[in-house]
Amino acid sequence: MSSNLQVDWSKLPQPVDDGGADHLVGTAVAEVSLQATNGKSVQLVDLKGRSVIYIYPMTAQPDTPLPDDWDFIPGARGCTPQSCAFRDHYDDLKQLGVDHLYGMSTQATKIQQEAKQRLHLPFELLTDSGLNFAKAMNLPTFKVDNMTLLRRLTLIMGDGVIEAAFYPVFPPDQSVQDVMKWLSDNPRAEN
Repeated sequence: MSSNLQVDWSKLPQPVDDGGADHLVGTAVAEVSLQATNGKSVQLVDLKGRSVIYIYPMTAQPDTPLPDDWDFIPGARGCTPQSCAFRDHYDDLKQLGVDHLYGMSTQATKIQQEAKQRLHLPFELLTDSGLNFAKAMNLPTFKVDNMTLLRRLTLIMGDGVIEAAFYPVFPPDQSVQDVMKWLSDNPRAEN
C-alpha cells in the first residue's frame, strides 16, 4: 500500500454484515454530548434538518504506526480516503440537502484536530472517546491493541431520528457515493 489514499481494496478483507446496525433505522438519536474539533460540544439529537455522520475506527497519525495487522481487520483500513471523499463532495452533499456533516471516531479531540487540519476538512470531527454515544446507540465495535474502536458505519439523520444506516461500509472511499445516491432518492419534503 503506497499511501493512505492509494489503496488496492481488492487485497483487503471485506467486512460482512453481522447485523450490528439493523436496529438503527427509525431510532431516535441518543442525548449524548460529543466534543467537536472546533471546541464545541455537539448533541446530534438536537441537530435540525438532515445530518450525515460517518463513523470510522481511527485516522492514521503521522509518525505513529497503526496497530499490528491493521490491514487484515475487515473494514479497518480506509479512514483517510473516506474522510477525503466526504471532503471532496462536501458541496454536493449540501446541494442534496445535508445541513450537517460530521465524521466520528473514538480518537481524542487533539488527534481529530490534527487530522481535520492535515486533510483540509471543511466540517468538524467528533470524538466518542468514552464510547458513551456508541453504548447508548448500541453501535458495532471491535477491539485491537487494548482499544475499543467503532466499526465503519454511516448514518443519515433527520431532526434527531436515524433515516438510513450504511453498514458495513466498503470500500470506504465510495461511502459518500452511496450517501449521495440515497439522498437523491429520498429528498426531504419542503416545509
